[in-house]
Amino acid sequence: MPDTQASRIGVLFVCMGNICRSPLAEGVFLHKALGRGAADRFLVESAGTGGWHVGGRADPRAREVAGRHGITLNGTARQVCPADFDRFDHLICMDDANRADLLDRGAPPQRIRLLLEIDPDQSMREVPDPYYGGTDGFETMYRMVDGACEALLVDLLGTAP
Repeated sequence: MPDTQASRIGVLFVCMGNICRSPLAEGVFLHKALGRGAADRFLVESAGTGGWHVGGRADPRAREVAGRHGITLNGTARQVCPADFDRFDHLICMDDANRADLLDRGAPPQRIRLLLEIDPDQSMREVPDPYYGGTDGFETMYRMVDGACEALLVDLLGTAP
């Protein structure tokens, strides 16, 4: 069972390269959990389905938008590995392509969810990849991720804000 030693709920945020969407979601979720005094109840990380950016920091635009909202992104990019499928209770994907990639790699379907589908206030199913756009796309992504991470935290804790 994932992280049984500490009895924490394992949450892995997944996007393509692990430098924009998933590290921002990781940071936002941890920030929200910390604000509720519940950070110690979770094992939270992020990873990418691709390995292009392994070892690199989050995109400067993602770090900038996070910083404007009081969040620091300190992690480095890594690629999803088979051990993640046992280690994490929830594999939270940013889009359908990443979901399909995890399924192709043998991830348990019952553990995979799309982040935006968790938030009833979202009109979209997928978090758009802002990588090839300007900084405004990162702020739009932040707003989507922020609301969805709040909904995920409420769902996992079973409590309203």
